[in-house]
Amino acid sequence: MTDEQKQQIIAMRRDGAGYGRIAARLQISINTVKSFCRRHSLAAKSAASVCEQCGKPIEQNTGRKRKRFCCDACRNKWWNAHLELVKRKAVYNYTCPACGKKFTVYGNSHRKFCSHACYIAYRFGGVRHG
Repeated sequence: MTDEQKQQIIAMRRDGAGYGRIAARLQISINTVKSFCRRHSLAAKSAASVCEQCGKPIEQNTGRKRKRFCCDACRNKWWNAHLELVKRKAVYNYTCPACGKKFTVYGNSHRKFCSHACYIAYRFGGVRHG
């Protein structure tokens, strides 16, 4: 690594650039940038963190994962408003044995019926007792 690259790393890091951005711009390994920054105690400027839901300031703990929300209520409210961003992995596709309709279920791998009404119709033949 040249002295010019070292000066560029120092300047970019102080401007808040991350390891990946610095490595890409200077065309050097990201691990080289990381080790140089750690050896020279070059921390990026941390922008004032605020809750993504309510905007309250959040105090970050050094050496820990960055907090995005001030509390569980804000986290739940934000994710419920942004369901399209949820990476759902446990999605199951079934065909209802009562009505033959195809349906999708999230999280329950043992579900068989598309609705409670179909379960009742299948189980009891549509006859209501008492």
